[in-house]
Amino acid sequence: MHIRAGFDIAFQCFQPTPMILMLSVEPARMGDLVTPHRLQFSPDVPSRDYVDMFGNICTRIFASPGLIEVRNDFVISDSGAPDETAADARQLGIDQLPDDVLVYLLGSRYCDTQKLSDLAWALFGGTAPGWQRVQAICDYAHQRLSFGYQHARCDRTASEGHEERVGVCRDFAHLAITLCRCMNIPARYCTGYLGDIGVPADPAPMDFSAWFEVYLDGRWFTFDARHNHPRIGRVVMARGRDAADVAISTTFGAAQLARFKVITEEVSAKSASASRAA
Repeated sequence: MHIRAGFDIAFQCFQPTPMILMLSVEPARMGDLVTPHRLQFSPDVPSRDYVDMFGNICTRIFASPGLIEVRNDFVISDSGAPDETAADARQLGIDQLPDDVLVYLLGSRYCDTQKLSDLAWALFGGTAPGWQRVQAICDYAHQRLSFGYQHARCDRTASEGHEERVGVCRDFAHLAITLCRCMNIPARYCTGYLGDIGVPADPAPMDFSAWFEVYLDGRWFTFDARHNHPRIGRVVMARGRDAADVAISTTFGAAQLARFKVITEEVSAKSASASRAA
């Protein structure tokens, strides 16, 4: 199957403003692109990509005062398969984990493990380690929080979300990640595209989505505490310890979001070919 994805985002800058943008598809999916993947700026500004410590593509620009527009529109090939499930996936002992995975056991800015550790062990200490325990955590976060865009708050931690019982997709992910880490299960935050493919269309405006991955049986598996069932067509942009590591924009100066539009939809092979030809 083919997925059309992209965005149209604008910032109003009030002074010369260096910016870091994390708006590119992850390197592992670049080979799946059917059409070119390019960040386009208006007015045109020089840009430079680099790869951060988590393997994410970051783009550096220096915006002049005024409106800076950033766009991308591309088609990517996808297997069309839902998120993989593996009910027998084992939880590994800490001594068995690779060195680069250990960081995903630690508390981070939004995943305040020290405040939820006792709760996590009380709730999930009796569950079977591995997939069953992660699914129980995912179920709990899904039931604990009520989703609503009006509940968005950029500084809400996992423990605060647990107490407030509201949030957006990042809050569901932060709560589940934190509870997993409390149970010695490595978990990392993911952001990217997730369209309404294979499910009823959501009437709310499209947005980037957040979910999480856990390390079981020597590999990473996808979980989604907001939707809490396998979905089709995820396109990862970035991964990190929590949302602080994968912000779509980091501005070093005053900048106001002036426009934000995201598109993610399945398209026919014919439409994809037409886009490629264009």
